[in-house]
Amino acid sequence: MAAKASFAVYGHDTGGPFVLVSDHAGQAIPPLLGDLGVSAAERARHIGWDIGIDGVGRALADALPAVLIEQVYSRLVIDCNRAPGHPTSIVRESDGTAVPGNHGLCAQDIAWREQEILHPYHDRIRQELAARADRGQPTAVVALHSFTPVMRGKARPWHAGVLHNRDSRLAHIMLDLLRQDGLTVGDNEPYALTETSDYTIPLHGEQRALPHIELEIRQDLIARPDGQAEWADRLARLLPMAWRDFCDRYGDNT
Repeated sequence: MAAKASFAVYGHDTGGPFVLVSDHAGQAIPPLLGDLGVSAAERARHIGWDIGIDGVGRALADALPAVLIEQVYSRLVIDCNRAPGHPTSIVRESDGTAVPGNHGLCAQDIAWREQEILHPYHDRIRQELAARADRGQPTAVVALHSFTPVMRGKARPWHAGVLHNRDSRLAHIMLDLLRQDGLTVGDNEPYALTETSDYTIPLHGEQRALPHIELEIRQDLIARPDGQAEWADRLARLLPMAWRDFCDRYGDNT
C-alpha cells in the first residue's frame, strides 16, 4: 500500500464558488519504490513537482477562502493530470533525466499506482464537487500549476499562462484581468489544454459542465515564500472579479 493518503485537503468551504485543485503539489514517493533511481536534486527540479504551487495554493485557499485538494506524490510516480494509460502517465524520461524505476513496469505495477494514487485523488475531487452540486452551490474549478522558466534550452517569457479548451469563458476573463495587472500572460501557453494531454479539467470541469480555469505560474516567480504570497494575493483579488464578471455575462454555472 502507499505510505499515506495520495491527497491532502486544505482550507474550508465557506460558500464561495471556487474549488482549488493541484495535481503536482507534492514530492513524495511510496517507500517500496525507493527513489525511482533519481537523485534528490533531480527530483526537486520541475520534473518532480510544480515548484512553488503548494505555497501559492495554500495561501490562496486561506485568502479566498476555499477548499484546496492537493496531490502529495511526485509526478514521477504517476502524473495525476494524465488519463490512465496515457503515454506520459508514468514517464521513463523527463527533460533529459532518466527515471529507472519506471522502466519495465508490468500491468500490475501500473495498476497499483493508479489505484493507490491517481484514482483516490480524483475520487476526492468528485466527492467535493458532488457535495456542492447536492447543495445547489455554484462552483468553478481552478487547477493550479507552475512551469519551468526554461525548457529544452528555450526561455519562456510569460509570467503566467491561462489554459482552456472547450469552454473558454472564464479563462478569457481571467486572461484579460491578469494582463490588465501588467503581466505577460500566455493564452494556452506554455501549454495548450486538450482532452488528450490533460485529465483534471476535462474530467471535473468539462464533463460536469462547470466553469473552470487552468492557471500556470512561472516557477522562478514563486520559488520563494514572498513570491508565493504575492501570487496568492493577486489571485485572491482577481479570481472573485473574474467570477463576478462571468456571472454578469452568463449567470451562475451556465
